[in-house]
Amino acid sequence: MSVNADRQSAPTDPERGPAAFARPEDVLSALALPTRGDTYSLSVPRFTGMPLFGSHPPFQVSMSRTPSGLRAEGRQPWGPRNDVNLGYMAELVSATSHCGAHVDALAHMTIGEDDHWYGGGNAAEHLGDGGPRHGDASKLPPFITRGVMLDVPAYRGVDALPKSDPVTGDELRAIARHQNTEIRPGDVVLIRTGYLGKWPDPEGMARHATAGPDISAARWLLDSGVVAAGSDTETFEVQPAPDLGEPANPQPVHTLLLIENAIYLFESIYLEELARAGAHEFLFVALPIKIEGATGSMLDPVAIV
Repeated sequence: MSVNADRQSAPTDPERGPAAFARPEDVLSALALPTRGDTYSLSVPRFTGMPLFGSHPPFQVSMSRTPSGLRAEGRQPWGPRNDVNLGYMAELVSATSHCGAHVDALAHMTIGEDDHWYGGGNAAEHLGDGGPRHGDASKLPPFITRGVMLDVPAYRGVDALPKSDPVTGDELRAIARHQNTEIRPGDVVLIRTGYLGKWPDPEGMARHATAGPDISAARWLLDSGVVAAGSDTETFEVQPAPDLGEPANPQPVHTLLLIENAIYLFESIYLEELARAGAHEFLFVALPIKIEGATGSMLDPVAIV
């Protein structure tokens, strides 16, 4: 049976997509992948003022409670007796869910005059003051599956891809062959461009920003049966798009994968340690934070080899 036939016969859910229907035997197979027990973090630290996609609100950590602040304000959270000067600290984190390593919820991207997204969600019916109520981050599934990294700079013999450089489906297919790596239905495929190798130097990152897969690569990923794809950039797909199509669409890859087929997209995934280890196949674990009304989730995913 072909991958497309498998996809058509698989269970569907208008709010979750195919990643939510991993079979128990596939999860057990993924859990059996590690042979060394080496764990690699796929996230860089988040910090106040961190680099972000230009239109996103900034990441900010501010203190809400401190020992000195409690004393100055005369607050007594444990009652009147505190002979040991017990205090505590608590912070307020203000951030978009799309900062650092993250996954886009199905409600992240909209299209058309009705501003619709995957599964019939649309702004008129499903967008409230507290965010989208259909396909939001509270519906994100856990990802415990086989992960594959396709290392584009290593294949090309460069440190990192140039700014806005496209990666085609034919090149991804060639990289998989070169790495002796097979892409299987149910996989999460992570595409390294080398961009986060410059983190957090803004000038160094700017020279390599927004390289990534074009629409032909998106079609290849879809035909391969992946349930999610990701990269080390903030946009996943190459920007600006080399082919806007007719009518013009500035993000055709997000449209094809996320809006039309519920293929989740991971962005800002740190792949440098995996690349140095030459690890192309691994157990991929990412557990989204279920927040109603959010359009994605920050993550600290891991690869286990």
